[in-house]
Amino acid sequence: MINNSNENMLMDDANSPELNKQLMGVVSSDFVKVSEQLREASYQIRKRGFSEHPIFVASQREVELGITLIGNGEFENRWNYRASYLQEFVQRELVGEESMEMFQENYKNADEYCCLFVIEADFAGFIFVPFPED
Repeated sequence: MINNSNENMLMDDANSPELNKQLMGVVSSDFVKVSEQLREASYQIRKRGFSEHPIFVASQREVELGITLIGNGEFENRWNYRASYLQEFVQRELVGEESMEMFQENYKNADEYCCLFVIEADFAGFIFVPFPED
């Protein structure tokens, strides 16, 4: 569980250029392999009314957050991708209710960017990765 002060730090860190660069470097080559599947899943989550804020959990180990969308190796990828959304993060107290508005304000256009919650070793953070242009 993340307490409010740490959670706000996590939210602030999610917008840090240094952190974004580090996390993007870790997942970018893998993301390219699965980006079309994640784009379609994002569209379906929004179209079907589940959430306007899809979040994809990227990790190399199994986590109990969201539902499995793409397993390690399905598209020659090294990471597992699970589909989730803001409401689940609030229910699990990973994002506090008082931070929902800030999260929504910082959430980028889901047609252009993929919201990833990257879990690597003992670190976890949000990044927005642009979908490749067609």
